[in-house]
Amino acid sequence: MDIRTEFRNSFIAGLILVAPLAVTLVVLQFVFTRLSGVLDPIVEEAGLTSFTANIHPLAQVLAVFIIVVVVTLLGFLAQRSGGERAVDAFDRLVSLVPLVSVVYTGVRQVSDALTERDTRFQRVVLVEYPRLGVYSLGFVTGDGPDVADDVSGESTSTVIVPHSPNPTVGHLIVVPESTLHETDISVRRAVRMLVTTGVAESADDLERLQQEVDAPIVAGGGGAAPPTPDARAGDDR
Repeated sequence: MDIRTEFRNSFIAGLILVAPLAVTLVVLQFVFTRLSGVLDPIVEEAGLTSFTANIHPLAQVLAVFIIVVVVTLLGFLAQRSGGERAVDAFDRLVSLVPLVSVVYTGVRQVSDALTERDTRFQRVVLVEYPRLGVYSLGFVTGDGPDVADDVSGESTSTVIVPHSPNPTVGHLIVVPESTLHETDISVRRAVRMLVTTGVAESADDLERLQQEVDAPIVAGGGGAAPPTPDARAGDDR
């Protein structure tokens, strides 16, 4: 091995070693910069430096503490009947604003699911989407339209197939009831799987999902390829 090859390999190895730390530092710097941009107006308007002996970083910490207290107080009030009515009224008001309502409603739905609050999602299912042999997590949101029932010849359901790791967007599909694979997965757990791209799920969980759909589920690569529609049709014959 010549000197140039050794230098190149060593440089690449060092780059792979340093890259995660460098990216982490850049992200932290970005977060702290944005956070300072939010906290500084609060510090200046509230005159918090006068309570911290003109120590600006300490005033920022005080601002964070005040924000945490205010958010906690809002959460406490929102859990009371009067607070729930106020939140519902605010939600209805935001829903009237174009574009803002799309983002706000999506984020609200995910946050509700993560906190196990009542959501519009009825249950979590597995559907063969976007092709046969590939199973996607879906949230049943209601009954399908009559025209879909007429076309399929059976009852249908509307299912949201969210994207990962951003479950606030996805595809709405209409699926016959007979093709839905029921699961005992909670909405909260399903959202966690989507947000973490399945990293939060153990091998035992994946094995249980495999038993529920009676089909192989492969994590981390490898495994046999799923059957094609033609192959499956041949098996049926």
